[in-house]
Amino acid sequence: MSKNNFSKEEFADRLTRVRLAISEAGLDWLILTHPVSIHWLTGSDAKSYQSFQCLLVAADDRPTEMLTRESERYEFEDDAVFGNLTTWGGPEPEDPIAVFEALAEGLRLRSAKVGLEVPAYYLHPHHYLRLKHVLGEALVAEPATLVADLKLVKSPQELAYIREAARIADEALGTFTRAIAVGRSELELAGTVYQALLGAGSGIPASTLNIVSGERCSFSHGAPTHRRLIEGDVGNIEFGAAYRRHTTTIGRQFVLGPPSDRLRALHGIARAAADACIAEIRDGVAAVVPHEAAKRVIATAGLDRHRVHTTGYGLAAGFPPSWGEPLNMFGGSTYVLRTGMVVSVEPPIFIGEEKIGVRIIDNVLVTDRGAELMSRQARELILID
Repeated sequence: MSKNNFSKEEFADRLTRVRLAISEAGLDWLILTHPVSIHWLTGSDAKSYQSFQCLLVAADDRPTEMLTRESERYEFEDDAVFGNLTTWGGPEPEDPIAVFEALAEGLRLRSAKVGLEVPAYYLHPHHYLRLKHVLGEALVAEPATLVADLKLVKSPQELAYIREAARIADEALGTFTRAIAVGRSELELAGTVYQALLGAGSGIPASTLNIVSGERCSFSHGAPTHRRLIEGDVGNIEFGAAYRRHTTTIGRQFVLGPPSDRLRALHGIARAAADACIAEIRDGVAAVVPHEAAKRVIATAGLDRHRVHTTGYGLAAGFPPSWGEPLNMFGGSTYVLRTGMVVSVEPPIFIGEEKIGVRIIDNVLVTDRGAELMSRQARELILID
């Protein structure tokens, strides 16, 4: 049960920190809609993020107010920490924003200074527009990352769960490596990974597994297909393991048969870029610094235009479709790395015209001394005889 994954004291400390941040932002109330924010403060693991829900937190010590659909009432009551619960829907449809409006009226939100968390997912545009109408001039801010930024540094208990997720990911990668063979489809291989993950204690990962092979190898986030592996294929896999929703990710390159000189060279560049990134990660370093180190390696090889996405990002307790945090290691990032953060390292090289891509994905824990690798798996090219 999620509320039992952390102590009452840890939940209380999280709420205190959020209340202080709300007050420092000049707000009276913050309306949270991101399921990760709600999970962090309440422990709720419910699928209610599929519909409208929100958690209202005051800057003072008034009880938190959870609004969710009636079908999740019993799960919230048994599995979450909150002050008051209001639900909408049930045997017949009900307008959730109308229920929110009544709740807002009772709390006198229209006479307060209110912030609204507006995530990239989870809040329907129509609901967002109607919330703005209901709150009117009381809505003075949209601090979308206020809670997310507070939870970037992980507690000892969170780190314990992340380490367990890393162990499970390592085990699943080993299973995948042993399963690679000519004639097996990408979907079959994906099935072996998911079976290994869930069999070893992972929850269902928040984002889907990526496997590409052969002519699909330049797809940076390709889903598995019916394509069957043939001799000489180059491939790439990326997946996440989730222990009590706390995620680690891993990605490796493989080849069936002797690797070409081109593949060896590209893998060497990707590995050098990842190593350069890791070498710069430590407490107090701007997040853009490891990114620039990886970028220099790839650019020096003449491949900068094939660097198709971020060098790495923070990892959260994920809900579909994402396990990522707002922290990114890329150009223009304003974040600073701190001890206790966990970030992915994955500088990419994907070349469409050559139908090839290489990416090595690892997660690291930021420490005072540098970066601690979470995975124990080898970071070499996987060779399948």
